[in-house]
Amino acid sequence: MSPESDSHARLHAVGASGGDESAVEGPLHGYHHETYVFPLPGEQGSGSPARWKCREPRPGLLWFDRRCFTSEEQLLEGLRGRIDGIPDIIEADGLKLQRFIEGRTLGAVCESGLAVPDGFLRQIVGLFRQLVEVPAENLSVDRRCTPEDRPEDGDSDGFLERLVCFTEEHVYQGNLAAFERLFTDLGVHPESFKHLRKHVSGLRERPFRLLHADLHRENFIVDDAGRLWTIDWELAMVGDPLYDLATHLHLMRYPPGQARAVARQWADTVERARPGAAAGWRHDLPLLLGYKRAQSVFTDVIRVALSLEPLSLEPLSLEPGPDPYERQLAQAALKLRAVLAHAAPPLGIESVPGPRRIVTALARWQREHTRGSGRVPA
Repeated sequence: MSPESDSHARLHAVGASGGDESAVEGPLHGYHHETYVFPLPGEQGSGSPARWKCREPRPGLLWFDRRCFTSEEQLLEGLRGRIDGIPDIIEADGLKLQRFIEGRTLGAVCESGLAVPDGFLRQIVGLFRQLVEVPAENLSVDRRCTPEDRPEDGDSDGFLERLVCFTEEHVYQGNLAAFERLFTDLGVHPESFKHLRKHVSGLRERPFRLLHADLHRENFIVDDAGRLWTIDWELAMVGDPLYDLATHLHLMRYPPGQARAVARQWADTVERARPGAAAGWRHDLPLLLGYKRAQSVFTDVIRVALSLEPLSLEPLSLEPGPDPYERQLAQAALKLRAVLAHAAPPLGIESVPGPRRIVTALARWQREHTRGSGRVPA
């Protein structure tokens, strides 16, 4: 019997589907949740029945991003009629279910690094326009963040400081017991946050609006009609709208020319929709991108380390060879080298370690922390 066969999420999905286990698909791929998809009773066997998602958070996960709203489903209900192309919500068998959007991800249509067709870009910019039209004071959705963790409307510096604090306290300090030596070997230490705060200070004030905060190619679904749907709103927050653009550009990996064009279109569109929303964007966008690159160091170092298979104790070589562990370490080192190089200015990294030094650091970390299965216990 598979570990998922008796999970709460699967049992709930089977119950909501009317007890038909064969109608339940899953678990779907996803980091934060165990997710199952199924049609509701009475809809099975029809031509094109809607399918619905039942999901639960995976236990023991590391969270790398600040969360603002208590319930993604409640947020989606509050956005109905305000934001186009978002999943419907229904209640079945006592559960709030999201409609499963049928189609392909934008990343499957055009891979990361490739230009996005203009038709999709117009829809993405249209989404940003709708987002800045949602004021925080009119959003009746339960918040998980405390009032002390909510800067005054327009305090862009204060908003970014809360994000920096989350990265410092929850991602970096919260994982030092397992990763301090690895971070240090890669040139990252507590002083890095002093450099980061100095690098990103001095943002212009912009009126706070609703942010999706995770708009990348896998969170856009393209349906058969070429319409974009936006999914995974669990990291949504209220804050500086320029941060939403910075996160989007960081995650989308547009070609440079298209990234600049998207930024200009964003600025023109949101400024018309909400005057002041794009104030100072040319100066502040590089600062916010600097934070995103710095944030990636902490998340990627941990994720890469935890993804490594058990380490061979034979001498290591940077060149790809027949040993799969050596190839894995070499590929991981090249990835982290690029991440560290991009984040060097905001983190004050004076000498970015080379791939061989990163391989050595990862191998040392594995030797110190591997337990049986080759992974650090959650």
